[in-house]
Amino acid sequence: MEVGTKTQLLKPVFYRNKAAYLIGRTFVGKKMDAIYHSIHECPKGIFVDTLIFDPNLMSHLFSFTRSYFMVEAEVPSQIIGFLSSVIPHKKIHELYNAIGFNKHGKTLFYRDFLNHLENSSDEFVVAPGIKGMVMTVFTLPSLNIVFKLIKDHFEPPKSMTRQEVREKYKLVSLHDRVGRMADTHEFEYFKIPLDRISSELMKELRNTTNSLLQINKNYLIIKHLYTERKMIPLNIFLESCTVEEGKRAVEDYGRAILQLAQANIFPGDMMTKNFGLTRQKRVIFYDYDEIEFLEDMNFREKPKPENYEQIYASEPWYEIRKNDVFPEDFRRWMIGRADLKPHFFELSPRFV
Repeated sequence: MEVGTKTQLLKPVFYRNKAAYLIGRTFVGKKMDAIYHSIHECPKGIFVDTLIFDPNLMSHLFSFTRSYFMVEAEVPSQIIGFLSSVIPHKKIHELYNAIGFNKHGKTLFYRDFLNHLENSSDEFVVAPGIKGMVMTVFTLPSLNIVFKLIKDHFEPPKSMTRQEVREKYKLVSLHDRVGRMADTHEFEYFKIPLDRISSELMKELRNTTNSLLQINKNYLIIKHLYTERKMIPLNIFLESCTVEEGKRAVEDYGRAILQLAQANIFPGDMMTKNFGLTRQKRVIFYDYDEIEFLEDMNFREKPKPENYEQIYASEPWYEIRKNDVFPEDFRRWMIGRADLKPHFFELSPRFV
C-alpha cells in the first residue's frame, strides 16, 4: 500500500535580522513533521541553507529569548493556528509574541493568568534566589511566570532612578535578544486577590515597593510591574547539580556572555544570580538594570599601587568613571564553585 506525502507551506515569509524563513509541515500518511526553512540571498538568487525537523529546535527559534519575527499577516489568527499545529507545546500568547503581535499576546497572557487563578489555590510567594538590589521578585509556584517590581529605594552601590531602570527594560524589548535575554510584559494596575498573597510576600512588598501598592477591597493593585518567564537561577542550579551538569551550564554561561557581546550588549553585573536556565537548560540573562551597549564601555587595567597607603586603601585610590570595567576582576566572582571554576576559565580564556 502506497503512503501519500503532502507538504504545506505558509505563504508569509518570516523575517528576523538579515535572514528570512519559511514555515511548513509535511504529512507522510497520517504522520506530520514540522519543517522550518532558512533562506538566504546569493548572487544567483535565493537558496535554502537549513531544514529543521526537530520540534525542540523549532521551539527555540520561536523562544521568548528571541527577537520578534516580522511577518506580513492579513489574518494573524490563521498563521497562529498553523504554527500551533507544528509547535503544539507553545502557548497561543507566546506565538503571538513571536510574530510581533505582542500587545495581543499580552492580552491573551492576562486571560490565561485569570483562568489559572480560578483553577488554582496556591499563594503568591517571594521568588527563590538571592534578593536583588533593584527589583523585588515574586511568583506563583503553580505558574511558570515571575513578577518583577522596581523597588522604591535601591541599596548601595546602586544609584539609578526608577525611570532609568524602565528605560533599560525598554532597551531589551527593542534590541536583538540573540536567544540570550528574556522577553517581558509590562503592566500597570495589575490586580491580585489579597487572599492569595502570602504574609511573607506582603511584608516584603510593603518594605520594598510600598509606593506601587494599593488595596481595593479584596484585591492588591500593583501600579507597575513586569512579567517574565520563570527560570532556575544559575547560582541555585550550580549549588546542587552534578559536575557534568555544572560543566555544561558554565560553558553555556560563557557562550551567553560572548553572544551578548557580539550583539553589542554588556550585561554589567555578570554574577550567576542574574542568569537562569530554561527548560532546555539554556542559560539566559534576565537582570537588566546595569545593561549597557558594549561600545560605550571602557575596558581598562587597574593601576598598580605605588606605596603602602595605596596597597592598603579601603577604597580605590584611582579614579573610576561610570562605564569603566576592569576585566581582571572577573576571575574572582564569575564562578564560585571550586570544581567548576578551572573548567570555565579553560574554555573561556577571554574572561581571564
